Amino acid sequence: MAKDHADPELDRDLEELPPELRWREWMRRIEAVLFASASPVPPEDLARVVGQGASVGLLIDDLMADLEGRSFEVAKVAGGWMLRTRPAYAAAIRTAADVGEQDFDLREYDVAVLAAIAYHQPITRDGLKDIFGKEISRDLIGRLHAQGLIAAGPRSPRRGAPYTYVTTENFLIAFDMETLQDLPDREQLGWQTDVI
Repeated sequence: MAKDHADPELDRDLEELPPELRWREWMRRIEAVLFASASPVPPEDLARVVGQGASVGLLIDDLMADLEGRSFEVAKVAGGWMLRTRPAYAAAIRTAADVGEQDFDLREYDVAVLAAIAYHQPITRDGLKDIFGKEISRDLIGRLHAQGLIAAGPRSPRRGAPYTYVTTENFLIAFDMETLQDLPDREQLGWQTDVI
């Protein structure tokens, strides 16, 4: 029996179990890892708890089917998977649980700046000024940063090496995207392509 080198107690292959029970155990292990994680878990991490050659994707598909009709779901975001409550239950959670305020306090202009960062990253404040035709305040950048939606990117190679800004994994999670390639096509949004 092959053992996981990280934890000698974890029997990944479960050879003593019939195939259907082995599959079910692997699904439950993935569910437990997703339940315990506060951020998306990449497929290579999930592969560490299942047998050699087991398809994490197929296990996730079966887990999703198993959770159909439940109050939570498996979501593929930011290059991994996570368990999250279905949106239909948000009001009940806010009413009964001490979860704090998790909504993003974004004004329309904040969203426009965030979109510009997402589509043009890494981008400097001067780059944002070129897009919007006016200075973008440090306060606005600070709000987006404080909410975990953007982070400092690589320093620009321009004179003075100004900071650039990029979106974060939290941005992908908040907007239910697996990667930045899931951003809507700018033309489909009706935006002028020379603006954002």
